[in-house]
Amino acid sequence: MVTEEQIREALRGVVRVHVLLTIEGCPLRDRITTDVTAAVQPVAGVERVEVSLTPMSDEQRQALVGQLRGAPAGQAPPPSKISFPPETALVAIASGKGGVGKSSVAVNLACVLAAEGANVGILDADVWGFSVPRMIGAEGKPVGFDNMIMPLESHGVKVISMGHFVPEETPVIWRGPMLHKAIEQFLGDVYWGDLDFLLCDLPPGTGDVSISLASFIPGASMVVVTTPQEAARKVAERAGKMAERTNLRPIGVIENMSYYVCPHCGERESLFGEGGGRLAAETLAVPLLAQVPLVPALREGADAGAPIVLRDPSSPASEALREAADAIRKATKSKIGKPLSLMAR
Repeated sequence: MVTEEQIREALRGVVRVHVLLTIEGCPLRDRITTDVTAAVQPVAGVERVEVSLTPMSDEQRQALVGQLRGAPAGQAPPPSKISFPPETALVAIASGKGGVGKSSVAVNLACVLAAEGANVGILDADVWGFSVPRMIGAEGKPVGFDNMIMPLESHGVKVISMGHFVPEETPVIWRGPMLHKAIEQFLGDVYWGDLDFLLCDLPPGTGDVSISLASFIPGASMVVVTTPQEAARKVAERAGKMAERTNLRPIGVIENMSYYVCPHCGERESLFGEGGGRLAAETLAVPLLAQVPLVPALREGADAGAPIVLRDPSSPASEALREAADAIRKATKSKIGKPLSLMAR
């Protein structure tokens, strides 16, 4: 016969953790078990961790949804709507044309801000040419329940993209109304939590997605990405001028692929010309935030889901991107150029 003392002895050093899952068959079951075990196992005195996973009841799920959406206890959650607290800096990352490295710049900026302690999300609004999931290493499918979507997370950054819902090789052939609805859902139905920064990676140009985003988050900041090339600069200026007409606030220009340093002789070459970023900044009356050199490691990091600012933080490209992130942080916290609410007395 097993005594009570023997049972206590057998259970000594065992920690049992019970986790409620939002849905039956949650795709993150294995990851939750691994993460909980890794967090508890190092605690002194713990010899074994047992994790049990069970789905929430309907009542528990409704209570969670209400809590996430800010409804008081016992009340139904309010309908989905786009609403961010004033502390969240909304920053659109735009370019006039494709191929200037806009998405890789956006991903690296997000990772810099997150690494420095900020709560950061990135919305891949390039519905046709989504690339953020691969660049930041956010694989899998978001969990949805009760008309809410839980974003994925990678390198401390919350991520949502059309690439999480369709295979990478599948083209998205949508027109205006469907694009508008997709952006509305990414902003309003995704549970972003309390963010310090939400970066929105826009598609190139000044089309439907950019106009929709501007209508949903008027007053958001915009950073324009260009290369030094004259053709890229001219088109980038159009994107900046579009912002002024759609209630977005241009705060700076980032010049990507500014120069290349030969690894053999150390000579610096301006492969795409010079001065494009500075001229665009002058035209838009905003500062030039950084000049990011052309380095193979930046491209390699994007392909591997390991952004260069984390993979090689001491590289010149990483230093330039950190400089840009710092400038964005200061510009979005400043009240200069923002509309102020006035009350008559």
